[in-house]
Formats: sequence, structure tokens, C-alpha cells
Amino acid sequence: MNKSDLLAEQIREISGVNPYKCMKCGKCSATCPSFDEMDIKPHQFVSYVLNNDIEALTKSKSLWHCLSCFACVERCPRDVKPGKLIDAARQIVEREKGGDYLTPDEIPELFDEDTPQQLLVSAFRRYRR
Repeated sequence: MNKSDLLAEQIREISGVNPYKCMKCGKCSATCPSFDEMDIKPHQFVSYVLNNDIEALTKSKSLWHCLSCFACVERCPRDVKPGKLIDAARQIVEREKGGDYLTPDEIPELFDEDTPQQLLVSAFRRYRR
């Protein structure tokens, strides 16, 4: 098994998602508030995981433009949860970089009054694992 296959398997394992259920209807992308800023749309993200094209995902700006609002998760008729796949891919990238986990005490130091609360909750959810 090559590195890309292993990373794709890790993404599926961390997310708990079965990307094979995706029928490419695009409802996830249609509801995404960051759609216009993404180079790889949520429904395409699922295809990249299925095709083990993880290197393209990790270099994509979509990985960091996702708001983790999980609107895509709510809209998916097949319960594929592309937002969870994106979140899992972010974790993989951070782990490979040797990223540390955030503790609740570290968050106030990073707080900027212009930062949306949703971003803070998403960051805490992601980095506390």
C-alpha cells in the first residue's frame, strides 16, 4: 500500500464516513457558503478521497476555506458527510507537520475580536483530538 492509499484510509477512518455512498448529486456543494472560494468543491472532495488523490487535497486551498459549518453534512441525502472528510484531511495535514493540539487555555491568546465564533469552535473541535 502506498502513502496516498494509507492517507486516504486514515481520512476514512478518522471521519467515520463511507465516501462510496456518494452519488455526486452536488447538494453538498450547492449549500456550501464557501463554494465560490474553493478550488475543490465538497462533492469533488469525496471523489478525491475515493481516488486516493490525497496530495492534491492537502495542497488545496479548499481544505482551509471550509468553515466546518457542516451544511454539506445536513444536505447530503446519502449521509456521506463531506465536511467530516475535510476535517479529517486537515487533521492529517497538521499531524504530518507535527502540529500540536490546542488546549482551552491557549485559545484566549489566539482570539481576535474579528474572528467568527464558528471558526473558534471548529478549531477547538479539530485540535482537541
